[in-house]
Amino acid sequence: MSEITRLHTGQRSSKIVMHGDTIYLTGQVGTAGESIQQQTRECLEKIDGLLAEVGSDNTRLLQVTIWLADMQDFAAMNEVWNAWVPEGHSPARACGESRLARPELLVEFIVTAAKP
Repeated sequence: MSEITRLHTGQRSSKIVMHGDTIYLTGQVGTAGESIQQQTRECLEKIDGLLAEVGSDNTRLLQVTIWLADMQDFAAMNEVWNAWVPEGHSPARACGESRLARPELLVEFIVTAAKP
């Protein structure tokens, strides 16, 4: 049976959960009030940091779910996303519109990645 490791565990969630060779990250959001591009950059920087902490990176992405508060931000979010994902390493991805935890949040990323 594979061990489950949880890092940065709080009352409601862990920032990182590892099981076998799979890494699960809690949803990442940016600073409220910033533009969609800036919130996206902040989310991706947080993801970079969390993956690096466990020895992985954005070339190891398996699946990403992206929630936008408004689908009209889809193209602007994708501009930042496209520059961040290394060519040839695009994950399985879904993107939808959803009300986020606070109205000033514009985007949230949920990531599953592989250990090296």
